[in-house]
Amino acid sequence: MNDGASSSRRGGCGETVLIDHGQLRSSCGYCRSSSYTSISHGLWAQSIKANDYQDLLDRGWRRSGCFLYKPEMESTCCPPYTIRLNACDFVPSREQVRVQKKMQRFVEGTLNPRKLHQFQEVGFTECNINSCNNESLAITSSGISSGKSLSGKIEKKFNEDEFLQVLANLVNNAISACIDRGDFPSIKFPTAVVKKVKFQAKRKLTEDLLYTSNIPFQIAASLKRPQSAQGKNSPSQLNNPIQNGGSLDVTPNIIAEMLSSSIKLDDTPFGLLVKACNGHLNFCSSTEHSEYSDLVSNTVACTQTFGGVRGKDKESCSTESSANIPLKKKKLEIRMKRSCFDPVEFALYKRYQIKVHGDLPDKVTESSYRRFLVDTPIIFVPPSGTKSTKSVPPCGFGSFHQQYVIDGKLVAVGVVDILPRCLSSKYLFWDPDLAFLSLGKYSALQEINWVKNSHAHHPSLQYYYLGYYIHSCNKMRYKAAYRPSELLCPLRHEWVPFDIARPLLDKKSYVVLSDFKTQHHQSSPNDTSSYPDYNGSNRTSRDEKSEAGILNEHEDIKSEAKDSGEPLRNELMLFNVGNILIDLQGSRLRFKNFRQVYGAIDKRFIKELELQLERFVGVVGNDLSGRLIYSLG
Repeated sequence: MNDGASSSRRGGCGETVLIDHGQLRSSCGYCRSSSYTSISHGLWAQSIKANDYQDLLDRGWRRSGCFLYKPEMESTCCPPYTIRLNACDFVPSREQVRVQKKMQRFVEGTLNPRKLHQFQEVGFTECNINSCNNESLAITSSGISSGKSLSGKIEKKFNEDEFLQVLANLVNNAISACIDRGDFPSIKFPTAVVKKVKFQAKRKLTEDLLYTSNIPFQIAASLKRPQSAQGKNSPSQLNNPIQNGGSLDVTPNIIAEMLSSSIKLDDTPFGLLVKACNGHLNFCSSTEHSEYSDLVSNTVACTQTFGGVRGKDKESCSTESSANIPLKKKKLEIRMKRSCFDPVEFALYKRYQIKVHGDLPDKVTESSYRRFLVDTPIIFVPPSGTKSTKSVPPCGFGSFHQQYVIDGKLVAVGVVDILPRCLSSKYLFWDPDLAFLSLGKYSALQEINWVKNSHAHHPSLQYYYLGYYIHSCNKMRYKAAYRPSELLCPLRHEWVPFDIARPLLDKKSYVVLSDFKTQHHQSSPNDTSSYPDYNGSNRTSRDEKSEAGILNEHEDIKSEAKDSGEPLRNELMLFNVGNILIDLQGSRLRFKNFRQVYGAIDKRFIKELELQLERFVGVVGNDLSGRLIYSLG
């Protein structure tokens, strides 16, 4: 499919046409271990109505391009629960408010885009220093010191111990980032220590080496400890993402490279270069960054260090020349466009996948991008002024790319589906150079705000769907930060408040949530002695994630086997499969009329098809089964 609009043309008069792929097996993409298996039911949608896809979402389905899938919760290692939020009830947290204010300051020109966030993370504060026009920061082989004016901005004298702590915090943040991405297991690692390299050692190594840390050796030792204590096949090793397929020989060199790459993504302070060498993490000087005028941008600077300021540093900056430095404001635009291939978007997507997720360049192809984020089976419903379609928003129903453009440059793209009752967030990719803006969180807040504004004019559109929530995978837990959210019961498909579901999922990864929807006032949810056993796993979490840089996950479902066993029945099926409309090579007829039209059909084929239809009704529901067309390809 070349563009998103083509799905409506293939859908003819606007019909939902599905091809049943049955049960599919794949290795789990969340616990990252081949020992665990994800089992899903798959459908290929030739075309699908917006309201039909809405109903599928409310039964736990999700799409990747034109492929629809629903994990079989009771037999999947990491059960994913559909999570949603009523936009009108949303209450932003302090962190979410900070993200919005940070973007506002960035657009107004009062936020330094490259350096400020590093100082904020380690305890510096902001002040107006438009007029600090005489001196700047300098870095020498002995650390940070005051010096003569390099760029005519500011002077600040740092205690070297304080600067070493700044570098140590960068390393600790890199370790946390590796845990967030699943590169390291979620265990307690030693705190990083950065030391100054002595002059004698520098002569033996390299003149530009300033600081070093041996934290990779300590991390390697921590990773080997669970192996010797628990045995080779212990759960902690099976869940260890750094094994990457089972290798347990993790060397300090590998860990140093991973930390070095993570720090490079965030940029180092004062232009220092970070290098991995013989298992050490080294900070080296860079001649091209000897001046630090970019540390000060417009109106932002540091007014105090960790231990406070001394002497003249306590005095506030002069304001004599503040009027001579104008603020450089930026223009932020958010555009909603129908899903289609855009080479500028693809270039940003490829850069994002390579730099943020570590994908190989030859693996990020135009065809894979189209299949994942451009192709859509959802039939576009245009806006109209008639009373019959007054519930359709101005953009219409269908699949869209929400572009974030700053000063004419594309910086982020949110892929979303606009449906009769919700905005379903599918994926987000953004400019790695703007990671400090937390664009994942910011875009989620904008999408919530879009739903809230749309609800005022179209009352049925009120929910924000965040995709899947996996309690056993801490990478997914950021979604619960958008409160108050609800999880979908995997059996009865009722919505249950997250506050009720959370203590249940702390004990079991698979829980029929609706069983406790009316019981939570009668007994404490922390008491699990009365919980019925649903054969759910009770593994501990394997990843740690609270960053919304990746607000919407990429599930890559690949078929390895089909299960022809008994159909799964998650509810009482009262629907007569004989009434299902079947498409066979362009001919349409009800299943009950098959034998009349094709009298010579093998009885075994009819029986097998009947079992497939029963399974199909069980996973899509009675109502939808009567509305769609079941295609035999």
